[in-house]
Amino acid sequence: MRRACLDQAIQSSGFCLLGDAFTRLVRRIPCPINFMNKKYLTPILPYLAVWAGLFFFKSAWLTLIGFHLSILSALAVVRPNVPINILFKSKSPKWILISVLFCSTSGIGLYFLWNVFGIVHGLPAQLRSIGLNSSAWFAFIAYFSLVNPFVEEYFWRGVFGSGTKKLHIIDVVYAGYHSLVLWGRTHPLSILFAVIILTSAGWLWRQFTREDGGLLSAVLGHMIADFSILMTIYWMCN
Repeated sequence: MRRACLDQAIQSSGFCLLGDAFTRLVRRIPCPINFMNKKYLTPILPYLAVWAGLFFFKSAWLTLIGFHLSILSALAVVRPNVPINILFKSKSPKWILISVLFCSTSGIGLYFLWNVFGIVHGLPAQLRSIGLNSSAWFAFIAYFSLVNPFVEEYFWRGVFGSGTKKLHIIDVVYAGYHSLVLWGRTHPLSILFAVIILTSAGWLWRQFTREDGGLLSAVLGHMIADFSILMTIYWMCN
């Protein structure tokens, strides 16, 4: 009887309702992917790198470097025919401006919703435990903001991107690994919300790429988003 009441309470919670809604949304996403193809198994590597870096080695730097090395390893397996210079292509400054202005709100939103997201009070200590002390922050922010957008955009939107206007499974796969980064640092409902927002961001950057004929607008938008979010975290934790 007690178990039945507990199950009923869980089923009626807002967390489960939002989770069920997200599950239904994902099930409706087109997934024209043959997962037996090695190309579509390689996105597992970044997940493993992030997990190992954060939960085994407990190092922010090893997580980030391992993440990038895993992507390079995946590219070595896939051997894509997408030219590197697509990272610097743009047909119109309009898309760059839209991308940068829109993504610059990321850190601002995090700042004003910090308490709403249920971020744990022990976050500063957690960050120090993975090597992000005051002397390491600025080098980490610089590398993350200047290098990571190029690596990720080429991988997620260049190699695995799709020209569809609909939501694509790769948008969800891109967003999913961020849940490992957020695990134990904020409320579980906030993690789900973040994955939904990042899925939308992945979709949006694909649309910028499709309309602009290159990845530059997505790269610069991703860059300003990373920078503003990391600066907000630094500001709130120091």
